[in-house]
Amino acid sequence: MKLKYILFCMCFVATGVAQTHKVSKEVLPTSSQSAWADAEIGAIIHFDLVNFVPGYDFRKWGTHPPASVFNPSQLNTDQWVRAAKAAGATYAVLVAKHCSGFSLWPTEAHPYSVKNAPWKNGKGDIVKDFIASCEKYNIKPGIYASAAANGYCYVDNPGVVQPGSPYTQQQYNAIVTKQLTELWSNYGKLFEIWFDGGVLPVKDGGPNLAPLLKKLQPEAILFQGPADAKNLIRWVGNEEGLAPYPNWSRSDAGTSASGTVAIDNIHGDPDGRIWCPGEADFPLRRGWQGGWFWKADGQTLLTVDQLLYNYTSSVGKNANMLLGIVVDTSGLVPAEDVQVLETFGNELKKRFSKPIAEIKGSGKSLELTTGASPVNVQYIVIKEDINHGERIRKYTIEQWKDGSWQQIADGISVGHKRIHALQGVKTTRLRLTITASSQTPELKQFAAY
Repeated sequence: MKLKYILFCMCFVATGVAQTHKVSKEVLPTSSQSAWADAEIGAIIHFDLVNFVPGYDFRKWGTHPPASVFNPSQLNTDQWVRAAKAAGATYAVLVAKHCSGFSLWPTEAHPYSVKNAPWKNGKGDIVKDFIASCEKYNIKPGIYASAAANGYCYVDNPGVVQPGSPYTQQQYNAIVTKQLTELWSNYGKLFEIWFDGGVLPVKDGGPNLAPLLKKLQPEAILFQGPADAKNLIRWVGNEEGLAPYPNWSRSDAGTSASGTVAIDNIHGDPDGRIWCPGEADFPLRRGWQGGWFWKADGQTLLTVDQLLYNYTSSVGKNANMLLGIVVDTSGLVPAEDVQVLETFGNELKKRFSKPIAEIKGSGKSLELTTGASPVNVQYIVIKEDINHGERIRKYTIEQWKDGSWQQIADGISVGHKRIHALQGVKTTRLRLTITASSQTPELKQFAAY
């Protein structure tokens, strides 16, 4: 799936945390970035011609399947969005055009789309249906439309037209601009826009998309978007749903990555010049096509325990969790996938919907009373008020036991949320002590579950 290798916001963690840490400039999230952090869990939904022609390789130019193979008999975007919501997702991103170049909406940029497929006699529009389903189920909508690869147009990463293409680079740039104008104009406000693989810079002959974004979708969150756009988020460097730690929301743009290989030193920077938090994407399935697209055999599903681990390793490390959901050739999320998603969502509610005790406040120490008698604590959650910035640099957590404070956890970055999974902790009191910070810490939550 991923072409993540250009305009990737990646940087290096600072070494040596001091007790007093002066920041040259306060860097804060935009209102869109703050709302995105609160959203925490998203889904990304894949459906393309490769589902119908599993042997297709988009890099074998001129071998793209005809649009006539696309004819799902039961396609239901309501079912897709319900499945995502059952897993706890509050936003969903539809892959409207993947590497084949086939478009799930009736684009006017070229003929390779649903308008020339037998599905709904060429009158269908999956993007329109998806947006309507998101509105119906109160899910924030997003759209993925890669500019970096297009088998129909003979385009490879990072959006460069290859020899033999029926299109020049300028013509392809016009196609990209036309299609993104359609997607950003015709379907309402988008919560997140995905540029998988980034965008070929204008200086290298790519399309000038930043002004178009500013005009049509100024509030959208941008995954690997143009470097001079706002509301940027970054990749965490793997497709396992595992954020690095520490994981700062601030970073410096301009560092590139290659392919889907896990990359070192992508922790962000507590003194980075922009707010560019991480999104941890991973597929529910494993196997063929990386698990991003459905196949009848040769794939396995993650277990609920694996999903819970990914949740604490993404949302619990100051990144959003983006879970990949497949659609089969009938046009539905498979029943076995839906079952896992529902069970996972129920387990999340069971574990995190009602804290044993919680508190909020300002300052370098917060104490929590869990009750008159000792209780088992499985998770501790810390949340900064990121609207004031990312101020915590180092902290410890202690439990009251046998008449004294005993350390049970420590950490560096917190940001929107940090989750500590614990074993063997049974206490009446917990204490958070912030031992290094840039300014006075502002805590939205210190809680035990």
